[in-house]
Amino acid sequence: MQKPKAFIFDLDGVLTDTSEYHYQAWKHLANDLGLPFTHEENDRYLRGVSRRESLMYIIRNRHYSEPQIQEMMDRKNRYYNELIKNMTPADLVPGGRQLLQQIRDAGIKIAIASGSKNARTVLDRLDIMSYIDAVADGYDVSRSKPEPDIFIFAAGMVDSPTSQSIVLEDAEAGVEAAKTGGMGAIGIGPAERFQGKADKVLPTLADKTLQDLLN
Repeated sequence: MQKPKAFIFDLDGVLTDTSEYHYQAWKHLANDLGLPFTHEENDRYLRGVSRRESLMYIIRNRHYSEPQIQEMMDRKNRYYNELIKNMTPADLVPGGRQLLQQIRDAGIKIAIASGSKNARTVLDRLDIMSYIDAVADGYDVSRSKPEPDIFIFAAGMVDSPTSQSIVLEDAEAGVEAAKTGGMGAIGIGPAERFQGKADKVLPTLADKTLQDLLN
């Protein structure tokens, strides 16, 4: 793999395991509503999708008014924000700081592209903003993954052609979005999750080097 101009990182489940906090917040809301919701469903259907789509999955064909839907999304977000209050730099994936430094030292841009509207809060708690050249989050685009909008937006923020940008993603929808946008895609997680769509799969980013990403 030739040296890219930019690496674009999804955040939840890639650089830190906030995906567990998202699950706990959705589970709390599902319990409030008396609806079943499992860890397996979260991993399979909610990973990488927007807050509204996640809620629609949980409530299925039950009908709620738009104000009720907004209230439920806000409530889930409050639950999530309570959980991430305790995050510290120790929640960064092991070796993550060294990996980001290696990428910077190689003259490659680093962007974050997260559908979460809490991405900046998490980055601040992990204390890695100094390594990041640009952040695209849930406020920046209206169409969520598997549409490629957020990755194209992030690539534009660091002046990297899509063909020279590599996305690191833990969700199949994210890998799909990267490929649709004409970018390279590294899947982070079990290989079967990506169904052969990723250019390369790593079980985790823990203790990985720039060379591991490029090989």
